[in-house]
Order: sequence, then C-alpha cells, then structure tokens
Amino acid sequence: MKTLRLILGDQLNHKHSWYKNDDADTLYFVVEMRQETDYTRHHIQKVVAFFEAMEAFVDWLRDQGKKVVYYKLDGKNNTQKLGTNIAALIEDRGIDKFEYQLPDEYRLDEQLRQLADDLSVETEAFDTEHFLTGRDELKEFFEGKKSLLMESFYRHMRRKHDVLMHKNGKPEGGKWNYDQSNRKKWKGKPDIPHEKGFRKDVRKTVKRIQDAGVKTIGKIDPLNFNWPTTRSDSLKVLRYFCDHLLVHFGDYQDAMDPEEVYLFHSRLSFAMNSKLLQPLEVIDTVIEHWEANKGDIEISQVEGFVRQILGWREYMRGIYWKEMPGYRRCNRLDNQRNLPDFYWSGDTQMNCLHHAIRNSLDHAYAHHIQRLMITGNFALLLGVHPDQVDAWYLGIYIDAIEWVEMPNTRGMSQFADGGLVATKPYVSSGSYIHKMSNYCEGCRYRVTEKTGEDACPFNSLYWNFLAEKREYFEGNQRMAMMLSTLDKMDSDQLAALQSHAREILRSPDRY
Repeated sequence: MKTLRLILGDQLNHKHSWYKNDDADTLYFVVEMRQETDYTRHHIQKVVAFFEAMEAFVDWLRDQGKKVVYYKLDGKNNTQKLGTNIAALIEDRGIDKFEYQLPDEYRLDEQLRQLADDLSVETEAFDTEHFLTGRDELKEFFEGKKSLLMESFYRHMRRKHDVLMHKNGKPEGGKWNYDQSNRKKWKGKPDIPHEKGFRKDVRKTVKRIQDAGVKTIGKIDPLNFNWPTTRSDSLKVLRYFCDHLLVHFGDYQDAMDPEEVYLFHSRLSFAMNSKLLQPLEVIDTVIEHWEANKGDIEISQVEGFVRQILGWREYMRGIYWKEMPGYRRCNRLDNQRNLPDFYWSGDTQMNCLHHAIRNSLDHAYAHHIQRLMITGNFALLLGVHPDQVDAWYLGIYIDAIEWVEMPNTRGMSQFADGGLVATKPYVSSGSYIHKMSNYCEGCRYRVTEKTGEDACPFNSLYWNFLAEKREYFEGNQRMAMMLSTLDKMDSDQLAALQSHAREILRSPDRY
C-alpha cells in the first residue's frame, strides 16, 4: 500500500513513532505555501525560521533513508494550497492512503478534516506525540468546576508526570509555586551572559520569500540568522540555558531593561513550538542540571521555568481546544479602537513601548512580561479591538502559533474572554513598569506625573480604563480594591485624568 504522510511546518518531531513504523512505500510530504505565509503578516525571521527548520528536517528524513517530497515556495508543482497539493500528489503517485498528524491550529484541523472527507483514498489522523496532555484533557479536568484556575491544573500536571515531587506527594521544596520569588528588578547585576546564538547564512531562503512577493514585517540579517532551526542547535541552546542562565532565570523572569534583549530567558520557544524539542525532555534536562548543582541554583529558578512549560503552555493549549471556534470572536469588553501605527515601527516617545516594540521588530522576540504588561497593557488601556491585537501578536513573534498566541492574547492580555483565563485584567499605571523595569529612567515622560504634557500616558489611561469599564468588573473580588480607590478619588482629579486620557485616545501616535 502506497502511503502519503503529511508533515506540517510545526510538526518537526524527530522522535515521532512514524519514523520507526514505515516501509519503502511510505512517502513523506513537506511543503512551503503561500497559504501559510499569507494568512497573517508574519515577521520575516519567523517565516525564515520555519522554512529553514523544514528544510533541515527534510535533510534529516532523507539521511534516515526516507522518501520525501519537498515543495519549496517557488516549486513548479506547488499550488500554494494544502488541499490541491495533496490531491495532486495522491493522483500523480498512485497513493492508496493519506495520513496526517493532528494540527495544532483550528483552521488547519478543519481544512484537513474536510480534505479527508473529500479524498477517495483511505485517510487516518495521528497524534503529534508532543504535548503532555490530550486536546480534551483540560476540558475534562475542569468539568463541573466553577473556574479554570491554572494553578490547580498545574498541580495536577506536577502529580501526573511526577515533576518536582517527593514520594509522599508533597512538592519539592515545600511549595507548589515560587512566583513571589520571580519578580526581581534587574539593576545591572548579576551580569547577563550573551545568548547562545548562531551566525547562519539564510540569504537563499530570504530571497525565495522576497522573490515570491510575500509581505512580511520586521528586520533580518541574512548573514547572521540567530535562531536554532535544527534539533542539534536546539539542544545546544537548552544546554547553554542550563549552564549559564538558569541560575538567575526565576529571579529576573519578569524584569525588563531597554538594553537587554533576552535577559536570562532560554530562547527555546520556537524550538518547542516547531516540535524540535519535546516538553518533557526540556523539563527533565533542566531538573537534572539543578539536581547536580543544588548548592548553586535555588529551586525558585527551576520551578518558575517548569511552571511555564508544564503549567502555562499545556494550560493554554487546553483552553484553545476547549473554547474554539468561538474563542476567536471574544470581545467581552466591547473594545473597538484601532491599534496605533507605532506598533509597526516603534516610533513612540514612550520608552517602554519603543524598546519593547523595537525589540520585537528587530528580533521577532519579547518575553512574556513585555508582551503582557507593556504592549498588551497599553493596547487594553486604549481599548483596541482584540482582532487587531491578535493579528499583531500572531505575526510579530517567532514562536507565535495560534493555539498558544490566541488564548494568551484574548485571555491573559486583553481580557476579551471576560475572565475565563485571567481572574482580572492585566492593566497597570506606570508605577508597575517602573517597579519591574529600567525603562522609565530614560523616558521623555515622568512616571510620577498623572496629567500634563510630561505625564506618563499609562497613568491617566489606567484610571480612565477603570472608569470606562467599571460595569464589567462589578463583583470581581480581585478588582475591588482598585474600584474602591476609584470611588474615593476626588471628582475633579478623576475628571482631569479622564480629560488627559481622552487626548491620548484621540491621537496615541502623537505620544
């Protein structure tokens, strides 16, 4: 039986059982398509990373003796659409059975389900063998519960996979969560090691993308591409993180600095989301390193990292599959404004936004607090429509695939789901940014001032947001203190704050 097996660009799992269970009549299919480059406007480094990783994976398959059809973007037989490419291959190669791994994006899942129904040959779908939960596991875990609290799911995952657990069922170190220890401001010390980078020549891939007329955002240095796109590279980044960055990761995982791109973060998200690395192997490697160096590395550094992968990453995927397809239309705060133009350029006088956006445009990267409390915070305070925020986050980050981007954006960042994911909106005035970063010192605006030409725009926008959206937060216990402060505010002071906020809302690009 001749079998055609599809491998999508984010299914580059070297350990998948497919590669131990095939024969001479098995044909693997990998394809670069305008369908995927054009459904949103992506960062150039993101498109390059996926194409480079796909090509390297094809080379690995062929080294294993596998038969592979690889359509590049400019291939003469490439129709640029998944369905027609597969249908043509099935006819041309006399295929008897079509197999695919379950996609992680809803739109591709629907497309492949429809294709499977339409094809005249036998079809079968397989798990990607990557995640530590099934699609419906989170839904089943929270069945009958009043809230979808990530912490309870995280503890379930710790127990299920026996991660940082004692034999008596107690968590390692006596605490489940060291989040309170993960909020230090970086003040220039300790020294931050240079990231484990690469100097790859990707000129051919960039030219292929540009010649095709693909519209992208951001910058790239084609002679010095800096992201891991092979399993070997990804393992080197993981080892480098353990050896040089883990020791301070937890302490400064929420810190921000205008001159530091990565701080102590691992830079493993693309490698994991393309499936070059598996979540449990990453967790196990980090824990093994910690266990061998307990005298030098505190548990808070390790638990903070494990929580992001074992807890948050699996949780967000579960939310996505539980709530789709309706989740993509959530806009519970009824936000309707447009995203400022400076999100595409970084041309703003607000130092925090300038650096966070420039970092994103230059490196296709910003860490989770920059995304949540700088770019996301400002968009929410402005009342930007979540569709526009969604499109920006999905396009600009190298690790952004819809299953992880959308629940983080609509749920955590923009509160568009009305509190399904986050128990309160993640908004703040300039004081939080000043507390966690070094942005305010070099800013044209003064973080301590609330109104006037020199006032930090976050300050008036914050109080205006609470006043404008108050009805949505009545009864929310986590908002009670902020609403009480709002109620006690002098009416003239609130009126001045809202007047200043309206000026910003009318023309945010002027700031």
